[in-house]
Amino acid sequence: MENVALFAGALALLVYALAFASPYGLRVLTVAGVYALATFGFQIVFGLGGALSLAQGAFFGVGAYVTGILGSRYGLGFEATFPLSMLVPLLLALPVGLAVLRLESHYFALATLGIAQVLHLLAVNLPELTGGSNGLAGVPAVVLFGWAVPRGLPMAGLVWGLVALGGLVGWWLARGRLGRSLTMLRDDPLAAGTVGLDVGRLRLTAFGISALFAGAAGALAVHTQRVVSPEVLEFPVMVSILTIAIVGGRGRMAGAVLGAVLLLHLPEWFRFLERGYLVVYGMALLLTVLLAPDGLTGLLDRAAGRLFGRPARALPEAREPPPPVSVDGLTVEGLAKSFGGVRAVDGVSLDLRPGGITGLIGPNGSGKTTVINLLSGLERPDAGRVRLGGRDVTGARADRLARAGLARSFQAAILPEGAGVLEAVAAARLAFDPDAEKAEAHARWALDRLGVGGLAGQGCDGLPAALRRRVELARALVRRPAVLLLDEPAAGLTDGEKAELAALLRDLAGEGMAILLVEHDMGFLLPLAGRVLCLDRGRVIYDGPADGVRRDATVAAAYLGRAGEAR
Repeated sequence: MENVALFAGALALLVYALAFASPYGLRVLTVAGVYALATFGFQIVFGLGGALSLAQGAFFGVGAYVTGILGSRYGLGFEATFPLSMLVPLLLALPVGLAVLRLESHYFALATLGIAQVLHLLAVNLPELTGGSNGLAGVPAVVLFGWAVPRGLPMAGLVWGLVALGGLVGWWLARGRLGRSLTMLRDDPLAAGTVGLDVGRLRLTAFGISALFAGAAGALAVHTQRVVSPEVLEFPVMVSILTIAIVGGRGRMAGAVLGAVLLLHLPEWFRFLERGYLVVYGMALLLTVLLAPDGLTGLLDRAAGRLFGRPARALPEAREPPPPVSVDGLTVEGLAKSFGGVRAVDGVSLDLRPGGITGLIGPNGSGKTTVINLLSGLERPDAGRVRLGGRDVTGARADRLARAGLARSFQAAILPEGAGVLEAVAAARLAFDPDAEKAEAHARWALDRLGVGGLAGQGCDGLPAALRRRVELARALVRRPAVLLLDEPAAGLTDGEKAELAALLRDLAGEGMAILLVEHDMGFLLPLAGRVLCLDRGRVIYDGPADGVRRDATVAAAYLGRAGEAR
């Protein structure tokens, strides 16, 4: 259905350009293509990656100035200026990205906006290079194989030909490993590193790709207008790109095209209202955002699904992942972590051996989850040593620990909204498998192993607690880890479901996996664990056999109570 809609839209644009568009209409259509191309890159970094980069307009302007300066001042042709207009923004994006991509949310947005403002000031205050406030005129036309492409239909055809090529590249990236990894980062940033994804490299890659698309669009904008001025670096350019992405449909290449065509033509359609057209234009945009929060392409997709139904997806055959990395357990010595004046973890030591299940208990706030966060790389310890398979990994990043053979679950079964079960589990293999198809085949194996293979074609939304736990555990197991850290996996399960989970954990331990199990339910934990540690205020108050926990007076006083049962 999506392919049919794209073909119909492309045909409609072609018919309009050939049969109905005036010279001015062709110019508007050409500019719409330029903005669609710039938005393709923004769909990668923002739509898929979730990073609100306000530097896309700046990269657009840099690409425009590269073409304008080299073309008007030095007489270089399109075959030289166009690739350079992509390369220079990319070379600018890489060091800038290394500096600002560590920032989160609005801090990152403000930093990238600051970059755009600096570039605008440079364009205004370097008249000997940029022409200053007046800009540079006399930018030559595009010359292809000795033919100067005139304005009108030929230029529109060139721009939209490059839009088709750029959209195809963007669609391929979005559907491949990069796009799915970025989606995982956007929807579940906490878990992204723990499944082996290098968060910093992913963000920098997306930032660089966005600069390439923006630079190409800026070059075409200058060839269309034959002049470049500081206006191409002003904030309204960025606002237009952001609006196109949101109205068209976040993360969708077709949304960039639909949004660009709509937003560039809406002012022309309402121009007859004279001074009131801006009010109507703003109201139309507001209604679109309110009625279609997923964008127009999302709205059309839902409507098509209701009218025609969704075709059943062809699921891959289950394929067993490679055997786990050979790791001789996890050893922790004197682990400590403070948050302000609170000592969350104070001198914790433990030894997870292959084939063993170790329990970690304690009252709420005793430091159990903090210990798991420290071991999985989400927090850095203040003191202590962590060794994975005899190798010191103290303070290592989460993605490096994951690739070394460590996996974890979270206290709340976090699954990406709107994603399919198979895609959610396959995301944990993206850092290991060469393509998304193989990752899905391995995900199918993990779901079958956990007895929920029938969920492969369903969505994550609306799954009951027990099934969400199974899916999250499948996401941990699909990487075949040597060490598995589980944070209250039995929470919310019935007695029968707990029995099934216990049998699965025994099987995994029997295969040589080392398991650390944080749990409040003593009836579930104690028959499983060979050894138990109890924490209180960050300190270990018991470290011994599981059958001795109930008889320990210190544990009873701090956690179990007189009856010897978990509260």
